Parts: sequence; structure tokens; C-alpha cells
Amino acid sequence: MELLDIVSMSVMGKPAWAWVAFMTLVVVLLVLDLGVLHRKTHEISIPESLKLSAFYIAVALAYGGWVWWYLGDVAGMNYLTAYFVEKSLSLDNVFVISLVFTYFAIPRLYQHRVLFWGILGVIFLRGIMIGAGAALIEQFHWILYLFGGFLIITGIKMLIASGDDEPDMSKNKVIAFLRRHLRVTDQLHGDKFWVRQPDPKTGHSIRWATPLFLALVVVEISDLVFAVDSVPAVFAITTDPFVVYTSNIFAILGLRALYFALAAMVHRFEYLKYALAAVLIFIGGKIFYASFVGKVPALISLGVTFGLLAAGVVVSLLRTKPDEASEKGGSV
Repeated sequence: MELLDIVSMSVMGKPAWAWVAFMTLVVVLLVLDLGVLHRKTHEISIPESLKLSAFYIAVALAYGGWVWWYLGDVAGMNYLTAYFVEKSLSLDNVFVISLVFTYFAIPRLYQHRVLFWGILGVIFLRGIMIGAGAALIEQFHWILYLFGGFLIITGIKMLIASGDDEPDMSKNKVIAFLRRHLRVTDQLHGDKFWVRQPDPKTGHSIRWATPLFLALVVVEISDLVFAVDSVPAVFAITTDPFVVYTSNIFAILGLRALYFALAAMVHRFEYLKYALAAVLIFIGGKIFYASFVGKVPALISLGVTFGLLAAGVVVSLLRTKPDEASEKGGSV
């Protein structure tokens, strides 16, 4: 088989070269991030976080422009809708990550290392979930109705749930499991995930996990939990695996960059959850509406989604005070 045939062959409905080009872009961004911008371990300041996030957002939107040009306006609008939804849903993940870092007493100096290696796991795990979801939908179209019902129920739960419940990390089952099955040091060892130390019984040098490694595993698990909401939400917007995956990865890349600015003010987005709930109900309802009435135009879907999320952000910023936010989130 010639090289031209290989790069032109279809992979989940798109040419292989499109997938290779996207993954190459992601690798270049990660190498630039770790190998150039953060080659030396240092604390990420809020201005640096905002600049890096603005760069990732610009790249994501530019890529969305290419999707619009190459795949058409419907695919372009679906990409933007999926990107905004995934970005907004991930805000809850920021809150959980900040709790993880606080529980393990991870200094800001080493938090970027956890987030960077965490994104590599996200790229792999989201790929598996999205690939499996696409295969199931192709074989069993009715699964979309399950996604739609799940999103509506999730949205209703978000509307009526109390916002005062904060996860107790000391009772986290993942952390308890890791501590039972791994040798874990009592303290950090710089930016190392593993160290060699004497066995207390034999005195032989053996490998120990550090609290930094436990934080990395819990961050990865938390992303899987949040993906249970976000992946069905994006599939409810579009069943194109390429648009689903690229929008997911760009949203997560950008949010990781913005974490250091958001962590201290995540509580200022208190009312965004109501907007997210409305978005999930709207997206889930679209599936049933399309079956019984007609397909909702992509432009309307994008407009409603962006309008609801923008309203949630504006109301949150207007009705919360910066000093309160810093008191709640400034301990990270």
C-alpha cells in the first residue's frame, strides 16, 4: 500500500491525515509547554496562566475555523458548541483538582507537573471512551436516547442539588485503595512521583510512591468521572467522532492552562451550574425533539448554548464578591 493510500484511508469517517495532523499539533503544544515554557520547575502566576490560556483558546478557535472551512458550517458550529460545553463542564473538575492539591498539600510549584502528565492520560482515556461511544452509536442508534435521557436527568439534578456539599477527600475510596496497595511516603520528595527508600523491615532499597503520584492518579480518576457527563453531552451535539474528540481535547488543554487563575476564583462561578443544567436539559431534549419534530439547526444550538453559558458567567460575577471567592479558593 502506497503512502498516499495510507494517509487518505478513512479512520472513523475522516482521513487518517486529519487525525495525524491533529495529534501532531497536540504533541507540539505539549512539547512547547513542558520543553520550552516550563522547562524549569516554577510557580505558575495568575498572569502567566491567563496568557497561556489565551494562547490555547486562540489555537482552539483557529482550529475550529479550519473545521468550519474543511468540514462545513454545521461541523464548525457543532465544534464550537461542543468546545463551550466541555470547557464549562470542566469547571467543576477545577474545583475537585483544587481539593486534591489541598488535601495532599501539593505546593503550586509542583502542581503544573501533575496537570501536565495528567493531560497525557486524558488524551488516551478520552480517545478510548469516544471511540467506544462512536462504535456503539453506529451499531445501536437508540443509545442516543439513553444519552439524551441521562443528560436531562443530570440537568434536573444539578438544578435541585445543594451547592454546599463538598467532597471529603479523607473518605475518598481511590485514595484509600492506593494507600492499601502501594508503599507511599509520608511527605513529598520534590517533583518526583517515585523514590527509592529503605524497606522498614528488611532495610533493602525499594520503590515508594509519593503523595504527588497519588494526586496524579486521583486527578485522572476525577476526569473519568466528569467524562461520564461530558462525553454523552458532546455526542448529543454531534455524532462525528472527529469533532467530539478534537473539541474535548482542546477544551481540556486550555482549562489545564487556566487552572492557576481559576483555582482561586472558582467559587465566583456559583450560578454557572444553573446555566449548565439548562444547557444539559436543552442538549438532551434536542435528541427527542429531532425524532418527533425536526432537527434543531446548528446555529440555534450554538446560540442557545453560548447564550446560557454567558448568562451564567455574567450573573455569577455580578452576584459574588471577589473577596469571598479568594477566602474560599485562595488556599490552593
